[in-house]
Parts: sequence; structure tokens; C-alpha cells
Amino acid sequence: MSGQNFPPQRQEHPGVTSAMRPRPRDEMRDYMGTGLLRSRVALVTGGDSGIGRAVAIGFAKEGADVAIAYLEEHEDARHTAEMIEREGRRALLLPGDLSTEDMCEEAVRRTVDELGRLDIVVNNIAFQEPMERLEDISTEQWDRTFRTNIYSYFWITRAALPHLHDGAAIINTSSINGLRGNKSLIDYATTKGAINAFTYSLAQSLVDRRVRVNAVAPGPVWTPLIPATMSEEKVQRFGEQVPMQQAAHPDDIAPSFIFFASERLSGFYTGEVLAPIGGETLPG
Repeated sequence: MSGQNFPPQRQEHPGVTSAMRPRPRDEMRDYMGTGLLRSRVALVTGGDSGIGRAVAIGFAKEGADVAIAYLEEHEDARHTAEMIEREGRRALLLPGDLSTEDMCEEAVRRTVDELGRLDIVVNNIAFQEPMERLEDISTEQWDRTFRTNIYSYFWITRAALPHLHDGAAIINTSSINGLRGNKSLIDYATTKGAINAFTYSLAQSLVDRRVRVNAVAPGPVWTPLIPATMSEEKVQRFGEQVPMQQAAHPDDIAPSFIFFASERLSGFYTGEVLAPIGGETLPG
């Protein structure tokens, strides 16, 4: 497989899809649904762009209505909603800061009130800011990373549990960095490791309620988070370190979420971490 280099580029956080070069493949255009999620309702955090967008559209193609919780990327969110509605499904936009407990609870409440139920929760939002040394990470950054990447998963899931019944699914977005660490993303990698432990523990806790809990831990994926948090030089080389020598696009990752969301496909899976990481192998 040939390598791929991205043009040098930089955006302000949280980044927007329209400014990316090249545009990511994130609309699941060649994906054909078969009704695996018919009449289900999903809440996808960070569903405006990137992996979250591809997941939300993939869910809609499988028959689900989708609520999208996101920070402030309104243009991206509206486009995702339009793509969902083209599939004949309902889309609900939920802007707000999910690093706060109140917003997480409101996102769940509005999903249930306006879409009628809740069957699938995708905890997907993330923040990262590379730092070469631990001493360079401020307490403010450490706190922001944890509140976004793991506290929100706890708050969203806790609020959702009273509405989740037999056959429901919780899917957490982890990362290769949570499996093997990253010297320049210490706080981010630590939260991703916590997400894995959260997934394992919650799966054990909910197995008797027949609510499945799994995680997807991708390798490098071309999303707005990359030009919004990395230097131009790192963006240009992004993804070249994996054996496949290129970053994935969100459309490459979304089918893993569809697999875990569908009871027909993954009804005997809980407490699993699926790692689409471009050929990298890990011990264990």
C-alpha cells in the first residue's frame, strides 16, 4: 500500500472539515445499509465531523435516528444532519460544552424527549494538545483533557442508563494511544487508557442487564482534530508511521461502530476493544 502525505496546514481548535486538504472521506457514500438498526435511536457525541459524522451517517443508513452532541462546529453539524435526513431518518443537533456535567445530562434528556427513546450511546468527543514534556502540561490542560475525554463519557453514560434496555449498546472511542501510550500526548493517552478500563468495567457491571459495552481504538485518522492540534510538519507526516503507511479516513473506522451497535452482528460481544490501527501489532 502506498504512503500518503498531507499538505502542511493548521487550524484553530476545534477545527472544521471544510478547511481540510484533502477533505476527509466521512460521509459513508458507498455504504449500503441493510436495516440493522431499524427504529433505533442513537446519541453520538462529537457527531458533527470526523469519526462521529461517519458513524452518525452510517447509523442512519442502517435505519436509526441520530442525535448529535457537539461543541460549536455548527456548519459541520448541519451538514451531518442533512446527510442523516437524506436517508429518511431524524437528526437532532445538540450544541454545547460536553466537558460539563449539566450539558451531558441535557444532551441525554433532549435525545429521549425529542426522539422518543435511546438505544445506542457513542461516547466519542476528544481533546488533545501535544506537549513534548510532562512539565509542559499545565493543570488547566490536564483538567480539560480529562473532563472532555473521560468525565463526559461517565456523565453521558450515567444519564443514559435509565433509558437503556435489553439489547442496548454503549460504544466508547478509545485510541491506539490508550493501548501503547504516546510520549507527546501523555494526558490524552492516559484518558484513552482510562476509557479502555471504563469499557471493561462497565461491561462487567451491565452484562446482567443485557446492555453491551465495547470500544473502538483507532490508529491515525484524518479528522479536523489533526490540523487543529498538530504542527504543520506533523500534519504533513501524519499516518506514515503505521505499516500501511497512511492515515485512515473516518469512513474506514465507522463500520466498527456499526458492528458494535448491531445486536445481530455483535450480540455476543461485550467488554471488547477493537483496534483498526493500520497493521500495527501489539503484545497481549
